[in-house]
Amino acid sequence: MPITNITSDAQTLTLTVTADYPVPVTRLWEAYSDPRQLEKFWGPREWPATFLRHDMAVGGESHYVMKGPNGEASHGWWRFLAVEHQRLIEVEDGFAKPDGSKDTKLPSMRMRFTFEATAKGSRFVSVTQFPNLEAMETMVKMGMMEGMKSAMGQIDDVLADLTTFAATRATHAQLLDDTHVRISRVIRGSVQQVWRAHHERALLTRWLLGPDGWTMPVCDVAAKVGERYRYEWEKAGGGERFGFEGELLESAPPHRAVTTEQMIGMAGPGTRNELTLTTVPGGTLLTITITYPSKEVRDAVLATGMTEGMEQSYARLERSL
Repeated sequence: MPITNITSDAQTLTLTVTADYPVPVTRLWEAYSDPRQLEKFWGPREWPATFLRHDMAVGGESHYVMKGPNGEASHGWWRFLAVEHQRLIEVEDGFAKPDGSKDTKLPSMRMRFTFEATAKGSRFVSVTQFPNLEAMETMVKMGMMEGMKSAMGQIDDVLADLTTFAATRATHAQLLDDTHVRISRVIRGSVQQVWRAHHERALLTRWLLGPDGWTMPVCDVAAKVGERYRYEWEKAGGGERFGFEGELLESAPPHRAVTTEQMIGMAGPGTRNELTLTTVPGGTLLTITITYPSKEVRDAVLATGMTEGMEQSYARLERSL
């Protein structure tokens, strides 16, 4: 059990949790930076979390849902107020409605996480600041202290896992629910390099090619929110041409971009793609959370070998960096 101390102070309206780990700060920081790892310990054992969004940069947000043993769901959100690499994370934390919007009927809090090296590894200190005594009492009655003990008691196994999230692992597709898929890969390059590679035509046409033997004759990039993009590929020498087009909905360089995507000539609704880039040991964690119109469409797309094709492109991207 990593937790060494829990104290609550009704005068300062704070709840402080201190935990010590036998790993370097870099490894502990990575566990909080990577949604694949964070969701393995953020929720209590009986209420595991799934993060549908986690862009850990100032102004960014996290959206998650914890599922109970009888199918209950509790939604939450963070808004990042401060991020100091391997030292500090500060967020506004609150409850959400099923559609992701803030639930103002329940209290929001401010949480400050600090990371520091110790002689035996690293220390993590979490300070939760409540807006008033009523909010503090409400959260304690809801089982906040017990929930934190249960959640953080799971982190040892995550920190000991040095292979599942390694930078050498190939592109991985994770089913989050019936309509959401998260694509993850660590790219050995900086966040700025990976962002440029996704937004400059001269770079895109060098790596975004899928399997060998394809070219990208059309690469119209959307540079501003509201603009549309269009990408087309064809076999070298001509033939079997296909492509995608869509609109740039959100852009927060160099960490996050949200687009729609529709296969050219294909009827019906397309997808919503959320790209997030986060600095982690080994390079940049690239995640793309894809929202499909239905489970059937999701399964049909994954069955085409999409993940394998993306891995070939990302391997090419790494070589170009």
